[in-house]
Amino acid sequence: MWQQFIEGITGSGEMGAAEMTKSYLLGIDIGTSACKVAVFDRNGQVLAAANGDYPVYYPQEGWAEQNPEEWWSAVCKATKETIQKAGIASEEIAGVGIDGQSWSAIAIDKEGKVLTNTPIWMDTRAQSICDRLNEEIGADKIFEVAGNSLQPSYTTAKIIWYKENLPEVYANIYKILQSNSYIAFKLTDAITQDVSQGYGLHCFDMRKGCWDEEMCERLGIPMNFLPEICNCDHVVGTVTAKAAQECGLAEGTPVVAGGLDAACGTLGAGVIHPGETQEQGGQAGGMSICMDEYKADPRLILGYHVIPDKWLLQGGTTGGGGVMRWFEHEFADYERMMKEQTGESSLNQLNEIAEKVSPGCDGMVFLPYMSGERSPIWNPYAKGVFYGLDFAKTKGHMVRACMEGVALSLRHNLEIAEEAGAKVEVLRAMGGSANSHLWTQIKADITGKPIVVPASDTATTLGAALLAGVGTGLYKDYDEAVTLTVKETRHHEPDPDNKTVYDQTYQTYLDLYKSLAHLMIKH
Repeated sequence: MWQQFIEGITGSGEMGAAEMTKSYLLGIDIGTSACKVAVFDRNGQVLAAANGDYPVYYPQEGWAEQNPEEWWSAVCKATKETIQKAGIASEEIAGVGIDGQSWSAIAIDKEGKVLTNTPIWMDTRAQSICDRLNEEIGADKIFEVAGNSLQPSYTTAKIIWYKENLPEVYANIYKILQSNSYIAFKLTDAITQDVSQGYGLHCFDMRKGCWDEEMCERLGIPMNFLPEICNCDHVVGTVTAKAAQECGLAEGTPVVAGGLDAACGTLGAGVIHPGETQEQGGQAGGMSICMDEYKADPRLILGYHVIPDKWLLQGGTTGGGGVMRWFEHEFADYERMMKEQTGESSLNQLNEIAEKVSPGCDGMVFLPYMSGERSPIWNPYAKGVFYGLDFAKTKGHMVRACMEGVALSLRHNLEIAEEAGAKVEVLRAMGGSANSHLWTQIKADITGKPIVVPASDTATTLGAALLAGVGTGLYKDYDEAVTLTVKETRHHEPDPDNKTVYDQTYQTYLDLYKSLAHLMIKH
């Protein structure tokens, strides 16, 4: 349901009775606003799930950071709750998979202590460092190795920022971790770096899937900060006695490396073959196109898929479900009051008033750049804009404009991907926004692509669990895992009449940013 937005080894052969009971998988998702933990059976059915909230801190303009220790506390609480709600013994869990947000820079010392809050993917404080490195090393040379342009959102410049602004922290750094590898470390004491999160560092060779020593040196990133790279389904260790006590999992439970949330969501949506594409509508938005060959474009994001020997060409935007979360928080006092009387969620009510507005929003256009923008414009100073307001416009127009703006940014990324040679036929939706039939249809109409919605709204957590399933042998391969677990519930075909209207809206969207770009700079 739309309101949800807010929020095992089957024995074979001569296996013993104890092993026969290990038929469940646990997935952990480290999102931007909350973690989600879910237990799945071998067929991908959710037995139980729980969330754990934690804050994002905004100490200065352009800064966005989190405390990884708060992630761990939330994970422990949600894991205990999930296992209890599922009504299973923790010993019945065959394996644990973890996915997480991208581009963290979690600095830990030799004892594993977190030295400072980590800047997260929305953080743009290191823009000047990027400008300098692009000038000194050459943007083309960096791109040639990394397959991605150097931007402040990535991990690379954040490490240099520590060196230049937090020397006492930098001096004590033992390793730099990503969100999923930090949780894996807390569970197992193993220090790892999965291949799908490698793209956050521009000393990662995107063609070979390994660290490039020469580029490390040129960027000023010590090699010893970087953990050894492993496959996402690699069992990195087992749950320690200490972790078991804290989170409720059984000591000795296998834990795989896990991977990037968008890539795990791509797997959980059933995207494992070249050309298949996931459309993301969680806190952030975007798309991920599965490829079996290297195709890079500086306007997009290239990373490894969580499944071996595949890449994902991604468009990552700051405008996604978070836009609606912001709108609901700031402008839905009435709807929240009505919820108390009717029981209908505020988001459902906003959805209903948006549905009454015609496609194209009577000329109103929204730029969803609420925290700068990532691909394809890469402008950390971009701002959200409502264009076309007049006295005839209603709250419904504003809600629909928000939905359409996010869909327009998706189209922008898809068109750039096609220019890079990655053709997309069908989108597979995931994230909370997929629960809105209206929003999903708007995306189909604006992009001109059919959209398939998998049955589970826990695609990301499911993807993490499937990594554990393959890594521990619960599934023989990813084809089996997807066939068993990913079911389709809805299919949205683009409406040609609406597409015609939206073609004009899209042109206005592009022109609007173009005409305002000179204002969206650092002041």
